[in-house]
Amino acid sequence: MTSNQTAPVHAILFDYGMVLSAPPDPSQWQRMLDVSGLGQQAFEHGYWAYRHAYDRGELNAADYWPRVAESAGVSFDASQIEQLIDADVELWTIPNTPMIEWAQKLQDSGIRTGILSNIGDAMTDGLLRKLEWLSGFDHHTWSYRLLLAKPEIAIYEAAARGLETPAANILFIDDKPENIAAAQASGMQAIQYTDHDLFLNQMQQRGFSHLLSASPATQERL
Repeated sequence: MTSNQTAPVHAILFDYGMVLSAPPDPSQWQRMLDVSGLGQQAFEHGYWAYRHAYDRGELNAADYWPRVAESAGVSFDASQIEQLIDADVELWTIPNTPMIEWAQKLQDSGIRTGILSNIGDAMTDGLLRKLEWLSGFDHHTWSYRLLLAKPEIAIYEAAARGLETPAANILFIDDKPENIAAAQASGMQAIQYTDHDLFLNQMQQRGFSHLLSASPATQERL
């Protein structure tokens, strides 16, 4: 055990967006602009102004998209909302293939894996329909279902309970520094993901090389 590693890791907890998924698909963002009929600035303002409330379950999709429209002084009809929901899901479905393949390797070797994501109801339903590999994780913590969102400490505690693993034995991976800090405050170990090669270097520096090469044979030695 290295000086930076306080406990053995028995489970890996992944953020979804920008960790298991790649950056947003610009073609789908343009599709949302076209469907909405709004300019970039007006649409982006509404999209993000109410996003945390949507992710936290304070708004569902049927409430969120009218709020986006109202912020720009327009309204969306049912067809527009349906198209916007679909494009919003597609926006976040480009896979970060190296991380997905690593997660599957961990799963094959018997290491518990989970997802902790700030995400709304329609987004969750859409991703679960489109991405079969999500079913391979032992537990999903979707923020809207708990009326919580990162970086609230309670959502990390819920994720640890769902993984049936003490927080100290969980390694959390997220792209946002405030979410990493909150995970550490909850007792988890954590690494910020910004670049895959940098992530691999951090894993090695932290003494987690055995997790990168996890297999049924190595799992027996953990």
